[in-house]
Amino acid sequence: MSSTSIAGIARKATGLSIFVSIVLIIAGILAIALPYEAGIAVNIIVAWMLVFAAGAHFVFAWSTRGAGGMILKFLIGLVYLVIAVYLLEHLARGLATLTLALAFYLLIEGVFEIILFFQHRTSGAAGWYLLDGIVTLILGFLVWRTWPSSAEWVIGTLVGISLIFSGFSRLMFSMILRRAVSPAA
Repeated sequence: MSSTSIAGIARKATGLSIFVSIVLIIAGILAIALPYEAGIAVNIIVAWMLVFAAGAHFVFAWSTRGAGGMILKFLIGLVYLVIAVYLLEHLARGLATLTLALAFYLLIEGVFEIILFFQHRTSGAAGWYLLDGIVTLILGFLVWRTWPSSAEWVIGTLVGISLIFSGFSRLMFSMILRRAVSPAA
């Protein structure tokens, strides 16, 4: 295979990556503009992931029925399925529940980041753990303190911000890669 065809393939791949980057940025802007709708979409996606996870637990429980613990594996799958049905049947309440879960997740993550700071305080990068932990704790506290009213905008807005950052990161990487594989002018 010649280097020209490899460069052509690389240019084509970077073109597709640039397109995906732009779609991510637009989706992020839409999620920020319509945070409630984006939050509901996230709620539906999480619910369907739980349905598939429940199915996997049921299959695993069935396939290991002689190995012991079948009932526990089945019960875990059942819990996943019940939560998924709840999220799908009560979209607004499900969104509020996910927002509260996010708040607790952020609070716990913030604590762990601060613990990491103390474990690695002699390294040069330990300050970043502390900063990350403090910001994450503050964010978790703010989401928790404004709950349930924050449920209408938090998840959609955070997903939108994440999509925009992912889109721009991918776009910048793709542009650098495209320049690297383009013929010298």
